[in-house]
Amino acid sequence: MTDLESDLGQVDFTPVIRYFGEIVRISGQTLHIAGLNHRLGQGALIEVQQDDGRKVKGEVIGLEPKTALATLHGTASDLKIGQRVEHITEPKIYPSIDWIGRILNHEGLDIDGIEPRRGQRSVALEALPPPAIRRKALGVRLNTGVAAIDTFLPLCQGQRVGLFAGSGVGKSTLLGTIARSSNADITIIALIGERGREVRHFVDKILGPQGMKKSIVFAATSDMPSAIKLRTAQLAMATAEYFRDEGKQVLCLFDSLTRYAESHRDVALSAGEVPALKAFPPSTFRSLAALCERSGPGVDGSGDITAVFSVLVAGSDMEEPVADIVRGILDGHIILAREIAERGRFPAIDIRRSVSRSLPSAATAEENSALQMGREHIMRYEEAEAIIQAGLYVQGSDPKLDRAIEVYPALESFIGNTEAQSIEDSFKALHAVLVKEEEAST
Repeated sequence: MTDLESDLGQVDFTPVIRYFGEIVRISGQTLHIAGLNHRLGQGALIEVQQDDGRKVKGEVIGLEPKTALATLHGTASDLKIGQRVEHITEPKIYPSIDWIGRILNHEGLDIDGIEPRRGQRSVALEALPPPAIRRKALGVRLNTGVAAIDTFLPLCQGQRVGLFAGSGVGKSTLLGTIARSSNADITIIALIGERGREVRHFVDKILGPQGMKKSIVFAATSDMPSAIKLRTAQLAMATAEYFRDEGKQVLCLFDSLTRYAESHRDVALSAGEVPALKAFPPSTFRSLAALCERSGPGVDGSGDITAVFSVLVAGSDMEEPVADIVRGILDGHIILAREIAERGRFPAIDIRRSVSRSLPSAATAEENSALQMGREHIMRYEEAEAIIQAGLYVQGSDPKLDRAIEVYPALESFIGNTEAQSIEDSFKALHAVLVKEEEAST
């Protein structure tokens, strides 16, 4: 391809023929549009020009025999029956390395409205994942800088895990730590449904300049229409796919999958879908699976998308619909427990209830032995914690529990370590804790 052909491919040519319809009904954020059914398909973009000259965009979410249903990307407060609606061309998205270090919206624009320099190739917002038969196996372990994850819950290249947590237990801080410390080539961060203040706090205080050096942040705050949240999530994943196809090892941090599901539910119900499990229509769970499946291992010659999807669990209810479905889709789950956070240990990872499906193959025989021993000590202590704290346990009654009591404080300190270090150093630290305990017990 010549430079001229490449440049021409990035030009958005204005169509000579323009197509218009009109609003015949307004219901909340949903418009019923007549006169454009011959042009509009599912997901097509429309634009309404208001009396004061401002334009409001929207997208088609359903089609009826004589009208199309569109959900707005803005407010419907000033729209009126009979206003003209134009079918507009989907703008092409061209990710580039110039996006790194920026906070972008659902259109790939900087939050201050500036358009970053375009790349050479456009991406589709809703692409299909690589064929399953052509996908690589999981790669080597990714260094996250979090000792508990790098040992007990390894995250391999191309692996997808869920971070299950309630509010206020350190979820965002943990994601920021992973972003700062990981050895991935590039990090894509999707902040979906967060409060506006939290976006800036996450970028400035949690991620910081070190984390932003190789990160692209996509943000759609809680006050934005559901359609914008969905498009922001899709754009974040499309950008991750772009860099994966460029051969990069991509880390995708998605916060949160629950807000994505709620946004999809809002749009689907507006389109007339029938609510099912906890008011979620069946299409929401298909959409969740499709989004998660786009991450994962690439094909030979490409990179991988390693993903951490946060899932909000109200009252630690792991059986609520989104948490239950996602747990079955992903390759592991990391659970943050409120009771651990309340006693001041961060990250508040519940090792007993958390699982990485890359084990045991991701670790050596010696490492797996250390992990098993560490888990056994944690299990024995926590199962007997009530009687220990009450002073009812008599030392010497159970030699295995005695050893667990001796090593538990050191294990707690190890799990709370988030100082950036290599995976090998993390295992050395774990081994030192266990060996010290064994020597003390002999």
